[in-house]
Amino acid sequence: MIAIVVSEFNREITNGLLNGCLQAFKKFEFSLDKVAIEFVPGAFELPASVLGLCSNPRNRLVIAFGCVIKGETDHYHYISESVSKGMMDVSLKVKTPTLFGVLTCQNAKLAIDRSGSNLDKNKGYEIGISAMHLIEKNKLI
Repeated sequence: MIAIVVSEFNREITNGLLNGCLQAFKKFEFSLDKVAIEFVPGAFELPASVLGLCSNPRNRLVIAFGCVIKGETDHYHYISESVSKGMMDVSLKVKTPTLFGVLTCQNAKLAIDRSGSNLDKNKGYEIGISAMHLIEKNKLI
C-alpha cells in the first residue's frame, strides 16, 4: 500500500500535486486500489501524519504533499523550515520510505506552475515517478 497525506491548505495546488502523482501511477499501471489518501489541515501537520502512517506495516511507502507560499510575514520561513526538518526527522527515524512533495514557493504563480496539468512541470508527477522507481527497485509491493 502507498499512503499519501495531503495538506488542505492551498488546496488548488495540493490537489494538483496529488493528481499529478496519480497520473504517474497510472502510467506505470499501478492499481489505485493500493493507494490510501489522507488529508490534514496544513503543511505543519504533515510530519506527524507521515510518522503515524509509517507505523502501519501495510504502508510500504508514504508520500507527503503540501504547499507553502511566501507572504508578507516571516510565517513562510518558520513553516517551511519546520516541515522540512520534521519530514527529515521522520525519514531518518523510520524504515518506511518517505517522499517529500512539499512546494515552498516565493509566489502563487510558481506554485501553480509546479502543480498544474503540464506533467513535465508537475512536481507531484515527479514524486509519483520516483515512488514507482522505489517500489520496483526495492520490490516494496
